[in-house]
Amino acid sequence: MNITFRQLQVFIQVAQNGSMARAAESLHLTPPAVSMQIKELEKQVGLPLFDRSGRAVSLSTAGEYFVVHARRLLAALKEADDAMARLKKLEHGLLTIGMVSTAKYFVPHLLARFREEHPGVDVRLRVLGNRGQLVEQMQAGEVDLSIMGRPPKEIRTRSEAFAAHPLVFVAPPGHALLGGGPHAVDDLAPYPIIAREQGSGTRTAMENFFAAHRFEPRITMEMSSNETIKQAVMAGLGLSFLSLHTMGLELRSGLLQLLDIADAPVMRGWNVVRLSAKLLSPAAEAFRYFILEHGEAHLLAHDTPLIGAGR
Repeated sequence: MNITFRQLQVFIQVAQNGSMARAAESLHLTPPAVSMQIKELEKQVGLPLFDRSGRAVSLSTAGEYFVVHARRLLAALKEADDAMARLKKLEHGLLTIGMVSTAKYFVPHLLARFREEHPGVDVRLRVLGNRGQLVEQMQAGEVDLSIMGRPPKEIRTRSEAFAAHPLVFVAPPGHALLGGGPHAVDDLAPYPIIAREQGSGTRTAMENFFAAHRFEPRITMEMSSNETIKQAVMAGLGLSFLSLHTMGLELRSGLLQLLDIADAPVMRGWNVVRLSAKLLSPAAEAFRYFILEHGEAHLLAHDTPLIGAGR
């Protein structure tokens, strides 16, 4: 097959966006140019890669198989480009960072400082809903570095811890459990719990905490968004267990308050993770060193006042 890497890039964008028009916008091309590239690619493959319904497109069975190989080819091309950049000893190019949604509350601030020191690096952030989705992106070679809590065991990676990650119980102002602590875990029994979805690192940490205390929580809601959970707690719909790093504004303004529960906060760690076999570009190496050097101090500066404000 006489396929170009440009055709593969266009194909991946259409598959991700589900639309020729949106793919064209992200690639700075015209929709007819995108359509032409896809038609030529399908001609080379000999099979339709998309099912078309009006302006919307979705991967066909052949497309589902082909997208796996397309991503591998593009990842291999990026690794070759990174290797050449290493030889040139240049810190420029594109750095793609994947992170779980909880990390979006502090990683952009660190990135802003990083860009001040390395203005030649273009950074692309991929915020994934939970840990499982991020692992899939890592496996496909679509991110250079990942910021996450629990490193994956499903794939071979190298992980380095750079900061503590406190997970805390939170309540609306005026809740009956505020004050007079620490409370036993069993004191949570009468109250509904609003939990993160299955597969998230926060949910796993909560389940492990309750299992260690032989406590069965009354989970009444599951949500995949930290923001939605915070709004639900503020509305008085229940208590929750969340990362301290997601609640800076709410704790400082008194919209949420921390519960003093025995053996909490639950301390986990933040890690910067990469595939074991991946050769990092100079830009990725620079960010890895930067977050290992500055990540802990940045989070500590923000955590200490929150603990006092939440009680």
